[in-house]
Amino acid sequence: MKVRMIKYSKPYLIMIAVSIVLLFGQANFNLTLPDYLAKIVNVGIQQKGIKNAVPEAMRGIEMNHTLLFLTPENQTDVLNAYTFIQNGTTEASHYVKKYPALLNQSIYVLNDSNSKTIAHLNPIMASGLLTVSFVELLMTNDTLRMFVNFQLNISLPGGTDLFTFLKTQPIAVASITALVNSQFSALGENFIIQAAIQVVRVEYEKLGINVDQMQLNYIFYYGGLMLLLTILAMACTIGVGYFSAKTATGMSRDMRKDIFEKVEKFSSTEFDTFSTASLITRSTNDITQIQMAIMMIIRLVFYAPILGIGGVIHALDLAPSMWWILAMAVGILLALILVVFYVALPKFKSIQKLIDRLNLVARESLSGLMVVRAFNKQKFEEDRFDEANIDLTRVSLFINRVMVIMMPVMMMLMNVLVIIIIWVGSHGVANANIQVGDMIAFMQYAIQVTFAFLMLSLMFIILPRALVSVNRIAEVLKVDIMIQDLENPKHFDEPFKGEIEFQDVSFRYAGAPENALCDISFTAYAGQFTAIIGPTGSGKSTLVNLIPRLYEVSSGTILIDGVDVRDVSQQELHEKIGYVPQTSVLFSGTIESNLLFADENASEDVLESSIETAQATEFINSKPERMATEIAQGGKNVSGGQKQRLSIARALVKKAPINILDDSFSNLDFKTDIALRKALRKSISASTVLIVTQRVSTIKDADQIIVLNEGEIVGKGKHAELMEDCVIYRDIAISQLELEESS
Repeated sequence: MKVRMIKYSKPYLIMIAVSIVLLFGQANFNLTLPDYLAKIVNVGIQQKGIKNAVPEAMRGIEMNHTLLFLTPENQTDVLNAYTFIQNGTTEASHYVKKYPALLNQSIYVLNDSNSKTIAHLNPIMASGLLTVSFVELLMTNDTLRMFVNFQLNISLPGGTDLFTFLKTQPIAVASITALVNSQFSALGENFIIQAAIQVVRVEYEKLGINVDQMQLNYIFYYGGLMLLLTILAMACTIGVGYFSAKTATGMSRDMRKDIFEKVEKFSSTEFDTFSTASLITRSTNDITQIQMAIMMIIRLVFYAPILGIGGVIHALDLAPSMWWILAMAVGILLALILVVFYVALPKFKSIQKLIDRLNLVARESLSGLMVVRAFNKQKFEEDRFDEANIDLTRVSLFINRVMVIMMPVMMMLMNVLVIIIIWVGSHGVANANIQVGDMIAFMQYAIQVTFAFLMLSLMFIILPRALVSVNRIAEVLKVDIMIQDLENPKHFDEPFKGEIEFQDVSFRYAGAPENALCDISFTAYAGQFTAIIGPTGSGKSTLVNLIPRLYEVSSGTILIDGVDVRDVSQQELHEKIGYVPQTSVLFSGTIESNLLFADENASEDVLESSIETAQATEFINSKPERMATEIAQGGKNVSGGQKQRLSIARALVKKAPINILDDSFSNLDFKTDIALRKALRKSISASTVLIVTQRVSTIKDADQIIVLNEGEIVGKGKHAELMEDCVIYRDIAISQLELEESS
């Protein structure tokens, strides 16, 4: 994610940290499972639950035979590790239940089973036990004994007293020990220990130990641990899912809030930069992409490296000789991911723009549906929508095809990897280089490593698109608002009159070659109606939009009660202005909620007075629910004239000392127009009123009329004066008079 987006993660750092800790726990639990499985296979099944070649107890006679084939130093270590228990003694009573053979003979019991002691004694006892087993075989196999006599050039007697004979023959003992060690040394220490464990099992049986129960206990113990680890891993997964979802949704909520607040501060200049459709896409679809990416980053991007690296370490610890298999698999996976990323990234960059385009076409078609039907352009709009839709579909399909190909390729790679491990591992098992359980565990670790890369590959589907969305969100958030309040704004003096003065005001739209307004100078006095008229495109709406600073003047000054509008805060400025835009806007809700939009604390009397002045009483009373009548989105369920009257009523509820009505009478019939103007004269007689209109009849009785043409004032005065002195005004008035007479 971009650095500028990191600030949104700060309130959730604790949750992210907890998630990472849980991910470490989840990974460690999952990585331990193959180890325990290997123990069950190697020890629980193959070794009957016997962990090592150091018996926990031995019959006295077996210990004496074993000591015979150990060096004096090793004999001392072994005897120090065991305690001799004489049968028939009080001490023996504590052990007889566990070792029933103690009833008839003395035994040796291991003192300490710590890992350091076991590691030291394992090869010593394994060598001794295997040699004892070999000698016992010599006692029953005459052919083998004769071969040993010939091979070692010694003379071993037959019968059951061979150990007694060897006690007096140190050279023979040394020769037999060397022979046994030479036979097993090539197989490695692990194999010697495994072979010796079979001897230990026989010894346990002679001690009266239930070896089958020991095996079951071992399997159930580690099986129980595996079940416990699985439950803990599941708990960690649930925890990570909870915290990642809370973090992702929280960050998305904060981003949406900031975007909305930022857009609310936009002037009309900024709105000219971003289309409405694009802003909607950015605050919905783009943030959804980021939300999904954040969740996946926490759940997968953090987890995959932990699992992958841990899997490699565990696998190499089990079977270092098969390192090249993992290296080959990781190399192929990385290459595959990089190729997919290189191919798909350009498409991800374009997909959000295509969504913008689709939203724009859909929004225009739905908003202008009546116009489309009126001109029988349904087919044209369908084709336009299809074109945008097909473009988006084509790119989405390309991305999906790439991902669809990647998934089976990775699965095939994983299966090939398993086959190679089994092939190489089986040879290792046959050569006694690796145990079966270790091979199975290595295979599971290899699969975990593959899945780690598979998870990363899924992120390459989400991250590129999310990064594009991050850039699009950042474009909105980093916009420098052109119209800003001063750090220490001024305040209007009290009592506030609302006198507006334009002093040599000029304005040019961003990127336009010429000014839209040039050297505008006039004064609108409190308690007077100032009308602004002129041909289409002369700059009437632009002029009044400069007063509430919807646009900022390019040069010159606009003063209200002698204070530059740029020197006061926008909030204080807007509090003084009641505004009715050229395009009437109503919000979904009720008539009452739309009126209260101007002043939520307005009384019932104020609401009734405003709708009466706006000539809206009749149509509101015709509704069964009156003020509680629902208004559809955009005011679609009321007529243009009703919408204008409700917009005027809303402005009147505010009781502002300045009122701007931008072509707010265009949808009214002449009778309603006249009645509304008379009511306004009475209702807001003390206010400064600016009326933008195309109708001369609407402004005939205005205190001052400003005539605009191509952004310049070409006439100023009352109706009668302008009829004599202003050609443009006279032409407008005569053309409208002729139109009225002809109608």
